[in-house]
Amino acid sequence: MTRVHDMGGRFGDGPVTPEPEGEVFHEDWHKRALAITLAAAAHGKWNIDISRHARERLAPKDYARFSYYEKWMAGLADLLVDTGLVSRAELAGAAPDVSSDTSRTLRAEGVAPMLAAGGPADRPSDVPQQFQPGDAVVTRRISANRLVDGGHTRLPVYAAGACGCVLRVHGTHILPDSSAHRLGEAAEPLYAVVFPASELWAQPEHPKDEIVLDLWQSYLVPA
Repeated sequence: MTRVHDMGGRFGDGPVTPEPEGEVFHEDWHKRALAITLAAAAHGKWNIDISRHARERLAPKDYARFSYYEKWMAGLADLLVDTGLVSRAELAGAAPDVSSDTSRTLRAEGVAPMLAAGGPADRPSDVPQQFQPGDAVVTRRISANRLVDGGHTRLPVYAAGACGCVLRVHGTHILPDSSAHRLGEAAEPLYAVVFPASELWAQPEHPKDEIVLDLWQSYLVPA
């Protein structure tokens, strides 16, 4: 079954409308949504993969009707409750705020340095590199997380079972399928894999276009 968030290349969702040049936020509250998400993440209770999965776990009806930053806020609310930083009653305004540890609070002056530093996901790994640039590979036919039923994965449905070519080796990186579920980093080789549009879609507008996806080794088999 196609997951509600896995929309790439799906028919019936309407055209993709490019953002106006230079426009980042459509509404002022979008800036605040980004800010509070960054500030909450600074407490170290979750990682980027857990955060992504929180948005994916929204009820399909809500996911379909929420705007981009509404999804962010809904996912953040779930994370705050799940990790005990905030209670449901506090979120609903039905209980007084409880004092919490502010030692890791992200101050305004710390935002720019944190964003500049990023969150590198490359890690050492004992998993041998299986592929080299130029190798033909096929993605797994089923794009599901093999560690957790219904879990997070970075292999999109539209690329499942497709044949491509390794373009570049990125080194070894944290496996999102494991990291999103607090099962450890499970780092393994990560590859940039190039696919012709005709391999991914039955009637691409430009069949000779190429799409490059970053895919972990466990998503791939030799062609």
